[in-house]
Amino acid sequence: MDWEQLRRSRNVVDRRGGGVGGGLAVGGGGLIFALLASLLFGGSPLDYLGAGSSSGTQGQVQQTPANDRNADFVSAILGDTEDTWAAIFQKAGRQYNPPRLVLFDGTVNSGCGSASSATGPFYCLLDRQVYMDLSFFRTLETRLGASGDFARAYVIAHEIGHHIQNELGILPRVQEQQQRLSRAQSNALSVRTELMADCLAGVWGHYTAQRGIIDGADVRSAMTAAEAIGDDRLQQQSQGRVVPDSFTHGSSAQRVAWFQRGLQSGNIDDCDAFSVQRP
Repeated sequence: MDWEQLRRSRNVVDRRGGGVGGGLAVGGGGLIFALLASLLFGGSPLDYLGAGSSSGTQGQVQQTPANDRNADFVSAILGDTEDTWAAIFQKAGRQYNPPRLVLFDGTVNSGCGSASSATGPFYCLLDRQVYMDLSFFRTLETRLGASGDFARAYVIAHEIGHHIQNELGILPRVQEQQQRLSRAQSNALSVRTELMADCLAGVWGHYTAQRGIIDGADVRSAMTAAEAIGDDRLQQQSQGRVVPDSFTHGSSAQRVAWFQRGLQSGNIDDCDAFSVQRP
């Protein structure tokens, strides 16, 4: 992945070395999303087009240290997602409000509460920020067997996918509906939300491929990452058995399929994981 040529984002907040910060955490455009949100939650699509206005965030934005390659990588990928989604939103007649991405070591306080590195990267709906401990990159490679820059980029792009959902008012309505559902039904809705984020990550990947930033080997590394963090794979590794009703992110096959769907088409219309009968 030729990421070094990408523009660096200024929306990186570096809280490593003892940082503390500030619900709903998930993780760890335009008209089509308004349409699918209205179909799922009721109301007019126009009700959703104004959702997701920018809100204040805590922490001071800092440029990543020049000698910190992982932080520099995150800044480059974040910057490219900003440019890509700004263009997509503009075509839909909207303005994209990019999130901040908080780097932390060990533990962090977010608008969604405290979290540790074990949580993995996550997006907080309430403060509209992505949180990441860079040690996850090592976990991704050594424990999950997914190496390569684009595998790492996929993880970031997935969390940005949640921000896209929040920008369009989808995440708050998912949370509201989950409160009225059984545990199994709530988990099933969570899976659809996560698979949509995988597809949105793929849409971003489609445009990086068009610009020659990635090649076939990069795509394969991202597919490996998506497969490695499927609920069935993780459950089998951790408890020796698979419990589909407890899935919250989707199986390995589902995650690969939805990421690939967005990657191949680059069309956000294909990311409607809510309306299909079986995602």
